[in-house]
Amino acid sequence: MSIVPTLQLNDGHHIPQFGLGTWLTPPDAVLPAINAALACGYRAIDTASIYNNEAAIGEALRDSGIPRSQIYLTTKVWNTDQGFDSTLRAFDESLAKLGTDHADLYLVHWPIAMHGKYLDTWKALVRLRAEGRARSIGVSNFQIEHLKRVIGETGVVPAVNQIELHPDFTQDALRAFHARHGILTESWSPLAQGKVLLTSPVVQKVAAKHQRTPAQVILRWHIDLGLVVIPKSITPARIRENFDIWGFKLDSNDLAELATLDADNRIGPDPDKFDMITRG
Repeated sequence: MSIVPTLQLNDGHHIPQFGLGTWLTPPDAVLPAINAALACGYRAIDTASIYNNEAAIGEALRDSGIPRSQIYLTTKVWNTDQGFDSTLRAFDESLAKLGTDHADLYLVHWPIAMHGKYLDTWKALVRLRAEGRARSIGVSNFQIEHLKRVIGETGVVPAVNQIELHPDFTQDALRAFHARHGILTESWSPLAQGKVLLTSPVVQKVAAKHQRTPAQVILRWHIDLGLVVIPKSITPARIRENFDIWGFKLDSNDLAELATLDADNRIGPDPDKFDMITRG
């Protein structure tokens, strides 16, 4: 059994608080990354149709010998597949590639609100949840106004919103909205892609105090804030380092010091402006 704690979602299901992200993980790098992750205790894998690695991930998970019931698998519908019927088709394609009969969590990858399809896309996810083929459903990169619309129009609150989040970009207002509505916050790019944060004197001071690496301190920050975190790596040693965060806990002074790093510094696309509807 994995030592990773789980958090309860608003639909009653539970999600591991820590998992492996696979963005930019090419198919030929999937097997060693998955093997290293599973060997040290990861049991949650996050992918998406746009990552073009679902088939390789499915094969790696089957080859691992770990029962499917012990793996928490997340994937996402891409922008080009948004809309009710096309989302249902995209979901079937993802399941076929992954070689499974269900997704533990299925997400709308981006709102791309200027195309006016995310509400119909969300209604398709509601259908998939009702059918039991998506155990839980949620969104990614949604802003407050997008969340209000899907909740108001369907009455179904997303279980998760997966967003860019790290000590340099804490998204306090969005997280507060999540807390009020029972939406779990999941962090992508939790280390800010290593830019600035890992060399921050504040992070290094806290790391020295706990005799941990800067990356471990930042990942522990996500855990201690009650977030789900999915660091991405294809390097076995780094995958193991990222996982080794369960033997310490940040105290209130650590959290206060790390809170000073927030500079509202988004490094990924702005969801209000992101208009990528191609796969290239």
